[in-house]
Amino acid sequence: MPVDSFLPFVLERLATLPELRSKRMFGGYGLYSGKVFFGIVFDGRLYFKTHPATLAGYLDRHAEVFAPSEKQVLQNYREVPVEILEDADSLVIWAKAAVQS
Repeated sequence: MPVDSFLPFVLERLATLPELRSKRMFGGYGLYSGKVFFGIVFDGRLYFKTHPATLAGYLDRHAEVFAPSEKQVLQNYREVPVEILEDADSLVIWAKAAVQS
């Protein structure tokens, strides 16, 4: 999927989240549900905020940490696995868990 169309794709998939919006940051886009910053779209990839209760699901799938540069690494943000991204229902469940963190 071209990078240009990825943000609209993600926003469409997550449209059921309350007060969903995106804001330019990190050379990509931050995702918010209301005032809660829960995700990042960067370079055609989606990252969600993790916490102890959700991290295992990402680690089991070898999800990469968000690291747009060597100096900028956000350990609490992991790439959403492709199988989750492709399943609209699972994606919303994972997004809601990221919002709760």
